[in-house]
Amino acid sequence: MDYRDKLILAPMVRMGTLPLRLLSLDYGADIVYGEEIIDWRMINTTRVENQILDTIDYVSETDGSVVFRTCSREKDRIVFQIGTADAKRALEVALKVEADVAAIDVNMGCPKDFSIKGGMGAALLRQPEKIQEILATLVQNVKIPVTCKIRILDSLEETLNLCKMIQNCGVSALAVHGRRKEERSHQNNHDDYIRAISKELKIPVIANGGSNDIKCYEDILSFKKRTNAAAIMIARAAQWNCSVFRRQGSLPLESVIKSYLKYVVDYDSLVGNAKYCVQSMLRDLQDSDVGKALLDCQTLESLCQIWSLDAYYRLKQEEFKCRLGKSGLYQPSRGIKLSEEPIYKRLKIVDGNEDSMKLAPVVFHRGEVKKAETLLPKSILYMWTQRKGLQQPLYQTKSIEKLFYSIVTVEGKIYGSSVGSKSKRYAEQAAAQVCIDALDLAPVKSGS
Repeated sequence: MDYRDKLILAPMVRMGTLPLRLLSLDYGADIVYGEEIIDWRMINTTRVENQILDTIDYVSETDGSVVFRTCSREKDRIVFQIGTADAKRALEVALKVEADVAAIDVNMGCPKDFSIKGGMGAALLRQPEKIQEILATLVQNVKIPVTCKIRILDSLEETLNLCKMIQNCGVSALAVHGRRKEERSHQNNHDDYIRAISKELKIPVIANGGSNDIKCYEDILSFKKRTNAAAIMIARAAQWNCSVFRRQGSLPLESVIKSYLKYVVDYDSLVGNAKYCVQSMLRDLQDSDVGKALLDCQTLESLCQIWSLDAYYRLKQEEFKCRLGKSGLYQPSRGIKLSEEPIYKRLKIVDGNEDSMKLAPVVFHRGEVKKAETLLPKSILYMWTQRKGLQQPLYQTKSIEKLFYSIVTVEGKIYGSSVGSKSKRYAEQAAAQVCIDALDLAPVKSGS
């Protein structure tokens, strides 16, 4: 990957997920960084080829959530950023993802308490030996470019010494946020430091921290000229309106939000994350009628409805269901909890006769049932057995690694979800949904 003369979307927690990355590429970004992911979290994932969304998902082995999602369109432009304080763990993560990303970056600039207390982020700036160990380990063992992102130190001399040491580790580029660990975004960015670093180093220097002065594409060019950097990395200005990357000029915010939400729908993103990102875009408009309506949203469909995209949402959901087949309440965004051994063996509460079992990756979401105004799966199943004169459903639940798994026995057959739930109640509802799907029972409207 060539970093010179590039416009780059900065790594941003919660913001830097697949929808914003793809939209930034649409608008002219050359390289996009994913949000920082802590090493141990990524280590405990399973790589899944999501055929419903045409994505590569790294799914948590703890709770079934998608930790990192990418797709072929960004493969040559996505930089995976690791939060780490340990060379071995960093390497384990890098080797795990290197076939799916264009480069690896190590976060050495985050000033947040979580990172500092864990010895990560800006805490590394005062540990040159550890920096050397992490970067040298990565450079020597992965096949794709390795970079890191730092903040400046108290003096220019200290900062230059740090940057030269990092360069000697063999990294392909260095991103520099022109503020110290204690300085915040309302304070001036030290463009002069970045300019001095750019002059001293032979590798490309990526300038970051100029969003206060960036409102349009021309401002990006001005920032590049002030810092004499090889490339420009943009965080908050892109968070507010990522069409800032457009050489033809920025687009109206409403147009940007609509385009963003289409990607959210296309990749079945979580409504909570989508709300957060749109709120960040609205900024001062959060107290407007649109902003208040956004706060009231509980589902992705209701969020899309504000921008007249609810029909688009329903169309895509139907496409997903056609690809998946009978999906129950399972949604691709939640990922699939995978295990090397069948779930019935892990439960150890049934004999494990596969012929008498039906397992499916179903996740119960209360909001989906509320939106559809139907009875809960357990209620539907109970009413059906009563009408048929059958013994009522028998549920068995076990907690494994802080997640709950349930099976339900109906007419001698066992049904359950292969996906763990965060509560016993939800696990039982998921098991009931698997049974409902297998029996092809129709939903029952509330009050029927």
